[in-house]
Amino acid sequence: MLLDRFQREHTYLRVSVTDRCNFRCVYCMPAEGMDWMSREDLLSYEEIARLVGVFAALGVRRVRLTGGEPLIRRDLEVLVEALGRIPALDDIALTTNAHRLDGCAQQLKDAGLTRLNVSLDSLQPERFSQLTRGGSLKKVIAGIEAAQAAGLGPIKINAVILRGENDDEVEDLVEFFSQAPDVYVLRFIEYMPFGTRRHVTVPALELRERIASRWTLEPYGGWLGDGPAKNWKIAETGLRVGFISPLSEKFCAGCNRLRLMADGHLRTCLSDDGTPSLRDLLRGGASDEDLGAAIRAMVMNKIEGHQALVEGGKSFEGVMTRIGG
Repeated sequence: MLLDRFQREHTYLRVSVTDRCNFRCVYCMPAEGMDWMSREDLLSYEEIARLVGVFAALGVRRVRLTGGEPLIRRDLEVLVEALGRIPALDDIALTTNAHRLDGCAQQLKDAGLTRLNVSLDSLQPERFSQLTRGGSLKKVIAGIEAAQAAGLGPIKINAVILRGENDDEVEDLVEFFSQAPDVYVLRFIEYMPFGTRRHVTVPALELRERIASRWTLEPYGGWLGDGPAKNWKIAETGLRVGFISPLSEKFCAGCNRLRLMADGHLRTCLSDDGTPSLRDLLRGGASDEDLGAAIRAMVMNKIEGHQALVEGGKSFEGVMTRIGG
């Protein structure tokens, strides 16, 4: 088992394949833009597969590919297929904005992708474009439909709710995805401040109360992954709804996640940017045993939890698009 000093077992690895994105979401990327990682600094697919194999030997069973936007990187299905050859892995998932998904959903499914999360914060085309700074809602919906046709269900829809910006769409999102409750799981995510707090978080309890005032919410006990979401089911429609509340209902005590950044730095906590580079060890000739020992040491030094609050506290370090969520 891959344990930290608080005896938390880590079975879930998020792997960022790039820090680049074709969106510029207002809560994810600074308006002034970013300096992207150089291509030489990025882990190759072969390096990612080798590191994931080491993590799997230490007890990791689930891998999620993230970015930036992972579909920006060419031939992602090649990496998916390589990860699928690691016997210990039970699950290979992907988080995407779905803007490019229409053209590759079937390829990813055929390569061995098992599950899919799509980021979607608005159903209003103009507002969607504003929140993403240029994204096309039409293309995203087409990507979601392509994923459904490829059999990549259930598809989790992740909506970051910002007070005064898209919080009036909570009920609209429930209604829209209730049209196919067996295909979709709708998840509401609290806004997490990175660096400067630019938006206002809407606590999960407030969202649950709003939904419960219109529909009947029942606790959902089925398996939807062992992530941090608290899951419910809307009795009238059958739609499963999750709430991810890292600020108002902090879940650090049960954290089982690690994040491998695109440049090979292992981020043991979303709030802690002071991570060493596994890439440098790997490229320096380290054996799998050496890499495993380095990973164990990094995980053992994982902090107890973040200090961000719904209002105030300490913001998360770094920039979301570099970290992989």
